[in-house]
Amino acid sequence: MQTSVEPLDGNKVRLHVAIPADEFERAVDAAFRSLAREVRIPGFRPGKAPRRVLESRIGTEAARERALRDALPGYYRDALAAEHLDAIAPPEIDVTAGSDAGDVEFDAVVEVRPTFTLEGWEGIRVEIPYEPPTDDAVDAQVDRLRERFATLEESASPAGDGDVVCIDIAGYVHDEAIDALTADDFLYEVGSGLVTPKLDDELRGKRPGDILKLTDTLPADPARFGEHAGREVGIRVLVKEVQRKRLPDLTDEWVAEVSEHATVAELREATARRLDLLGRVQAQLMARDRLLEALAERVPVAAPEPLVREEMERRLHDLLHRLEAQGATIDEYLRAVGTDRDTFVAQLREGAERAVLAELALGAIVAQEGIDVGEEELAAEIDRLAQRSGQRPEQVRRDLERRDLLGAVRSDVARGKALQLVLDRAVIVDAAGAEIDVSLPPVVDGATEVAGRGRPSSDAKEPQA
Repeated sequence: MQTSVEPLDGNKVRLHVAIPADEFERAVDAAFRSLAREVRIPGFRPGKAPRRVLESRIGTEAARERALRDALPGYYRDALAAEHLDAIAPPEIDVTAGSDAGDVEFDAVVEVRPTFTLEGWEGIRVEIPYEPPTDDAVDAQVDRLRERFATLEESASPAGDGDVVCIDIAGYVHDEAIDALTADDFLYEVGSGLVTPKLDDELRGKRPGDILKLTDTLPADPARFGEHAGREVGIRVLVKEVQRKRLPDLTDEWVAEVSEHATVAELREATARRLDLLGRVQAQLMARDRLLEALAERVPVAAPEPLVREEMERRLHDLLHRLEAQGATIDEYLRAVGTDRDTFVAQLREGAERAVLAELALGAIVAQEGIDVGEEELAAEIDRLAQRSGQRPEQVRRDLERRDLLGAVRSDVARGKALQLVLDRAVIVDAAGAEIDVSLPPVVDGATEVAGRGRPSSDAKEPQA
């Protein structure tokens, strides 16, 4: 098989493929075998009629037409590999010779992934709101642990933030009760904001026996409020009891009893380390997102439409899957977030375009820096995919090979390495402009993987369920 490539406008190429007649004859033989299973020939069982008999009954034209239909996709894929082309859209194939006999030639016009040199990707400066954990933050975390073991005692004082009130609550829309917002003897913590902010405002200062009536807008949470999410509702509340939390005393004895630490000092030290790790992970994730946005802005080509459509479909599928798991519909979601379909689609496209440009940028860095993925790295990624899917690594590898996706996984890992390289060489500063270090410890129970894996996405505004 001989191949050649002619560049065209619009990021397309014309791939010319020539298959010698003797090579294509094997495809014709395969086509005759396929036809033998479909055509009934007296005296022969299905699939057993020899080629010469089939030729005499149906001629060679049908078999050659079948061979062209069945074999050309394989020749096309082999030609792409031979010319190292990364097609991103279905081809337009035109058979230019050999439809009736002889050598077969065809042209395939196809859009390919754009290649370019990415400038200015090293030393990108990004600002993130990061600071090491403060004593107040540690105190707050320790107090949360104390609250888990708090006891409730009746209080004669008016309800305030942190108090737990026993209430009867009823939500309604035009006198129609909302099941998700109706309950008796419901224990509610004032200031938690679990229903609506206005409810907390009304509960502050109230005593047992007080009755509240208010109108407010429910949070945009279809999983909790279904079709009523994001809508204005009426709420009636009867305050039946006010209870105050009593936290246990913070002593070494109590810490040893409820945690794996022996003293208050050890608990605070471990809490500070955990907060610092969490802050670094969040800072890295935020830095990655902002770096991806910066990389996308540096791409010198437009996002190819086939890749944008593919990314939009992937994001929409993910969103619909999450909504389905929550028992919500896309219309309920749009109503809850206060947008219409046209605006939603425009936002979806905007995010998809940024994500495609970021991915193209990472691919350019992979090529420029000669980033490679070894077999051990590929095996580690397959192990990770296997853990997520609950399958054995061998099974995942076989499935990827069968679907011809092993190369895509290798490319995904390479882009992840490119993103880590960009992060390593970036200048990360806090709000005051001071350079900060958000690198993670070498090994923290697998937490080092948090900031270096996954499909890159520069979309900070993608609609989320």
